[in-house]
Amino acid sequence: MAENRFVGDYPVIGIRPTIDGRRGALGVRESLEDQTMNMAKSAAKLFEDNLRYSNGEPVKVVIADTTIGRVAEAAACEAKFKKAGVDITLTVTPCWCYGAETMDMDKNTIKAVWGFNGTERPGAVYLASVLATHAQKGLPAFGIYGHDVKEADDTEIPEDVKEKLLRFGRAAVAAATMRGKSYLQIGSICMGIGGSIIDPAFIEEYLGMRVESVDEVEIIRRMTEEIYDKEEFEKALAWTKANCKEGFDKNPDFLQKTPEEKEKDWEFVVKMMCIIKDLMNGNDKLPKGREEEMVGHNAIAAGFQGQRQWTDFYPNADFPEALLNTTFDWNGAREPYILATENDVLNGLGMMFMKLLTGRAQIFADVRTYWSPEALKKAAGYDLEGHAKEAGGFLHLINSGAACLDASGQAKDENGEPVMKQWWDVTAEDQKAILDATTWNYADCGYFRGGGFSSRYVTDAEMPVTMIRLNLVKGLGPMLQIAEGWTVKLPEDVNDILWKRTDYTWPCTWFTPRVTEAAPFKTAYDVMNNWGANHGAISYGHIGADLITLASILRIPVAMHNVPEEKIFRPAAWNAFGMDKEGADFRACANYGPMYKGMR
Repeated sequence: MAENRFVGDYPVIGIRPTIDGRRGALGVRESLEDQTMNMAKSAAKLFEDNLRYSNGEPVKVVIADTTIGRVAEAAACEAKFKKAGVDITLTVTPCWCYGAETMDMDKNTIKAVWGFNGTERPGAVYLASVLATHAQKGLPAFGIYGHDVKEADDTEIPEDVKEKLLRFGRAAVAAATMRGKSYLQIGSICMGIGGSIIDPAFIEEYLGMRVESVDEVEIIRRMTEEIYDKEEFEKALAWTKANCKEGFDKNPDFLQKTPEEKEKDWEFVVKMMCIIKDLMNGNDKLPKGREEEMVGHNAIAAGFQGQRQWTDFYPNADFPEALLNTTFDWNGAREPYILATENDVLNGLGMMFMKLLTGRAQIFADVRTYWSPEALKKAAGYDLEGHAKEAGGFLHLINSGAACLDASGQAKDENGEPVMKQWWDVTAEDQKAILDATTWNYADCGYFRGGGFSSRYVTDAEMPVTMIRLNLVKGLGPMLQIAEGWTVKLPEDVNDILWKRTDYTWPCTWFTPRVTEAAPFKTAYDVMNNWGANHGAISYGHIGADLITLASILRIPVAMHNVPEEKIFRPAAWNAFGMDKEGADFRACANYGPMYKGMR
C-alpha cells in the first residue's frame, strides 16, 4: 500500500464492550463476559476486513482491555483510547448496562452503539437508554439494532447490522481523516465564481481543517529557481512523452504554436504538476538548502485558480489537474489527489468527501446542459433508451480540467464491465487502456491565451455514479445536494453531434439521475433546475447513503437527494427533531452546530 502522505497517523476505531456490572451469587456479569467480548471482536474483524484508509491500508481497530461495567472501566478504556489515537468509538453489548456510567463521554469522538437483538438479555433496552442519555448530554450517537431476533449464542453479525456498521465506519473514518489537514488554495477567486470564495470559518469549524494559501507566482518562482525534484521531473516528462497522445489543435492556423513551442509547453505543465504535488505533500528530495520548501502544506485537497490572470499568460493547469486527480502517473497506481479547477473549494471538498469514502478518483465537471428527449431528437434524430428515457433526458457534464482520466470507463471489472476502480486495484492494463482512450488537445486560445493541453475522452460506458454539490447559503450555512444515477452511453454519431455543440476538446460525460415520485427528482430536468451551483463532483457508485451519514457527522444538512429512505442512517437524536426526515436533518444540524466550533 502507499505511504501516508499526511502529517500524523490515520484515525483509529475503538471498540467498547459494555456489560451488566452486577456480580454476585448468580454471576450475572460473569455469564456475559465471553459473549460481550466476542461481539467486540466480531465488529473489529468486520472493520479490519472491509475498511481501508485512503492510502489503501486496512483501518486500525483497538478493543478495550476489559469489558466495561462501571465508570472506572470506562475511564480505563478512555485512557487507552487516547494513547492509541482513537477518534471513533463503537460501543457493543448484548445486555443491560448502566448507561451513564459506561457510555463514551468524550465530546470529540464519533460514536455509535450496537445493541444485540436477543430475547435472553435486554441489549435493546440498554441501546435505547444509552442513546437517550447521549441525546440528553448533547453527544449524538448512531444506534444500530438488528431487524431479527437472534439466539443468545449467535456470533454472526446479521447482514442489516453489517451494513450499518460499515456505513458508520466508512463515514466516521472519512470525517476523522480530514481533521488537522489543510485545504491549499493556489491563487484566489476565479472569474467571480462563488465556490472559489473561500470561507476559512466553514472549513475550520465543520471539517476540522485549516486553510493554506499560496500565490500562483510561487510555481513560477520554483520553476525559475529550480526548486523541484529534477530526477522526478525527467522521469515524468519521459513518461508523458511516451504515454500521453497529443490530439488535434482546433485553433486557427495563425494562433497555433509551433511544434517547438508546444514541446516547451509540455515541459512547463509537467513541471507544474511536480511542483503542485510538492506544495501539497512536501518533498524531501528538493535541492539542498531548500528545507523550507521541502515541508509542504499537509494538504488533503487543493484548488488552482488559473483563470484568468494565469491562463491569459501561462499554459493552463488542465494537465496537472486531470492527472493528479487520476489513480496513476509515472510511478504507477497511487492514491489520487484532489485538485479542484478554478479553485472551486466547495467542489473540491465534495470530491474529497467521496474519495475518502470510496478510495476512487473523482470527476470535476460543469453541470452544463440538460438534454430533453425532444431536443435530442431534433439535434441528432435519436430516441432515448434505458435510464435516460426513464428520467426524461440527461445532463452534460463537461469541463476543461480536473476530471480524472479514470472516468473514460476503460478499466474493467472481473466480469468485463466498465468501472472506476479503487486505486489499489488499478492494473497496468487499466492504465494503458485509459491512456489509449485519452488525447491531450491544445487548449482553445480564446479561453486560454497562454495555451496548455486539455484531456479529451468520452465516458463511453454506462456506470453507476453519484453527483454531489456542497454549497454555502447565507443565514443557513453549508448544505449538500446528492443525485445518484448513471453515466449514459450514446451511439458514436449521436455523441459527436452533441459534443460538438460545446467544446469538442474537453472530457465529456453524459449523466442521468435515478428518478423518483418526489420533486426535485421527477425528471432529469428537475435535477438540473434545482442544482445549487455551476459545478458538480461525481464519484463512481451509488454512495448517497454513505454521504448522508458523513454529512450528519459533519453537521451538514442534505437539502436534496434521491437515496431510498430505508438506507438513510443518521444519529439517533435526529429522530427527536420531527417526523419529516429532511427537515429534522436541518433542525438537528442547526441545534448541534459544527463539531469544531470554538475548538480551533
